[in-house]
Amino acid sequence: MFSEVNRERHRENKAPVRQNVAQQQVLVPFRIDDDHARELGRVSDVLDTLPQVAAMVVRDVAAQRSRQCGRPGMSGEQVLRCLVLMQMTKITYRQLAFHLRDSSTYRSFCRIGVADAPPRRSTLHENIKAVSASTLEKIHRAIVKKAVAQGIDDASTVRVDSTVVKSAIHHPNDSSLLYDGVRALTNCMDLAATLVSVGYSDHRKRAKRRALAIANAKSMEERVPLYRDLLQVSSWVLDYADGVVVALGRSKSPKATRIIAELTRLLPLVRRVFDQTQRRVLGDESVPSDDKVVSVFEPHSDIIVKDNRETLYGHKVFVATGTSGLLLDFEVVRGNPSDTSRAKPVLQRIQALAGKVPAEASFDGGFASQDNLKALKKMGVGDVAFSKRKGLRVEDMTRDKATYRRLRNFRAGVEATISWLKRSFGLDRCTWSGLASFEAYCWASVVSANLLIVARLSTG
Repeated sequence: MFSEVNRERHRENKAPVRQNVAQQQVLVPFRIDDDHARELGRVSDVLDTLPQVAAMVVRDVAAQRSRQCGRPGMSGEQVLRCLVLMQMTKITYRQLAFHLRDSSTYRSFCRIGVADAPPRRSTLHENIKAVSASTLEKIHRAIVKKAVAQGIDDASTVRVDSTVVKSAIHHPNDSSLLYDGVRALTNCMDLAATLVSVGYSDHRKRAKRRALAIANAKSMEERVPLYRDLLQVSSWVLDYADGVVVALGRSKSPKATRIIAELTRLLPLVRRVFDQTQRRVLGDESVPSDDKVVSVFEPHSDIIVKDNRETLYGHKVFVATGTSGLLLDFEVVRGNPSDTSRAKPVLQRIQALAGKVPAEASFDGGFASQDNLKALKKMGVGDVAFSKRKGLRVEDMTRDKATYRRLRNFRAGVEATISWLKRSFGLDRCTWSGLASFEAYCWASVVSANLLIVARLSTG
């Protein structure tokens, strides 16, 4: 039977107010005597000193909620703590839901009382994915400002490098991309067939056989006729999908609207794959990287070539840390910009955050240029060291050779930080779908890492 409060809420058709912090903790379990539990306890204490971040999360989560009635849902504090726990332990939503039921330590960290029902996997997914990259960046700034105020890092000496965060895609080649397109479009048409009468043939098995045959062919002469057949199949499926979009347009079902949106997203991508395959295989043309599609599922992925050694698919990121290892700045960029173009912007963001220009800055050799050296010196940076001088004189960069050697050796430490982020916080490969989620995933890793650093270095 509904309570009077619920009756009134349903009568007014108003959504329940989502809280920043749960007003009453129901028998929160105690922390156990274990290294991992103690470390989570210290991270929890750091979050307690930043009550404003819960309100930031609530705004994102509340904006995603379309239901006008029901339970209030997870508090902003609970959502943020679950997000941090996921990134620190590199577990899935399903595993997180299990641990919140099973582990008293994790329930305590996420502020879920022993008498409270822990959130389900779908609830965790809905709430955590609602937190935007811009919100997580603001939380990062709040953590850094707290660390600077506590003296954990004074942001006077910084080191900068770049790396690549990979997208969750397979290695792209034309045959596999065409097969992905045939498969994705046909899956959508299968769903459409449950709503309206549509005419199409299922060519998924044929496309798969052609893609496998192309992968196992020993020469280009063997591949060309297989590619022709795969292109023919793809052309048929594209025509079928165009007809299905028209047929679905006559349906007023919300499901039909969602299928139309997905087909509308997929069709241009598959046509671009079709075009690049024709140009490369049949026309023997070199297709520019800007014209290439590397995934029909994660089309935002960029092609990143690292010093002609290897090709990666994802996004380039720039990382700046201080003497404590704290991540002072982080940026996800589109395309494959040269490192030389990002030296000054990184220090400008650190200046805006810390309120001062770093006195010393050390960069990877890819950032080295005469223009960058002049620009950084003009900003007020006293000593600038590039790990590879590339024609620059030591006396122009730093006050003496000893300072240059010290900063050059200091820069090497950022490699360890990047490795730690990739191994311990999942920054090697983003498992979330879409560009917005990609950026949020990266910032979630940075926020989690900074919280752990501050927790380990805090004295009180």
